[in-house]
Amino acid sequence: MDSRETAPSPERNKQPMLEVLARVLPPRGLVLEIGSGTGQHVVHFARALPALTFQPSEMDVERHASIEAWVAEGNLSNVKPPLAIDVTKHPWPVSAADAVVCINVIHISPWEATLALMAGAGRILPASGVLVTYGPYMRGGAHTSQSNEAFDASLRARNPLWGVRDIDKVAEVAGNEGLALEEAVPMPANNFTLVWRKSNGALPGARALVDGFA
Repeated sequence: MDSRETAPSPERNKQPMLEVLARVLPPRGLVLEIGSGTGQHVVHFARALPALTFQPSEMDVERHASIEAWVAEGNLSNVKPPLAIDVTKHPWPVSAADAVVCINVIHISPWEATLALMAGAGRILPASGVLVTYGPYMRGGAHTSQSNEAFDASLRARNPLWGVRDIDKVAEVAGNEGLALEEAVPMPANNFTLVWRKSNGALPGARALVDGFA
């Protein structure tokens, strides 16, 4: 029996995301993925970046079978067994990572999860390490598209603690944990890949990136 689950969103965005990750991830080391979902993303990234070791994680343990099945189908030796990580529970079971990737989590979790994600990433990343997040975002308190505005309303109807977050507010939280916004890359379906770099303070030009990207 094939336990692999397939979702349309990872199929649409995994290659555009990989193009960013190939530029910003370190050449080798451990990459922790928070919220691995079906496992489609981590397998795509691990296959293309064999010098890196990937640690998938998914709080919903029922998805672990799908992650393991995707890894087995790909015959990949650079992906560890999935962990059940709740970002709000510290310390995380991974005490150090060279990079962290978090896809489609910030908007479908309470704001406290974003606070915990930034705190945890700031804790386990080395100096100049990167956190990469992906999803829909607002800018300056406004949605970037009508479809995102409708999506935000549907999220909040499902759970009032969910919702599309404002990049400015996320950047403020990240900055408190020593993470500065380095790059905002437009993605399919009005999403963005955000690259956060661990530093001792805000990187020069980070504010301009938040204000100026299209």
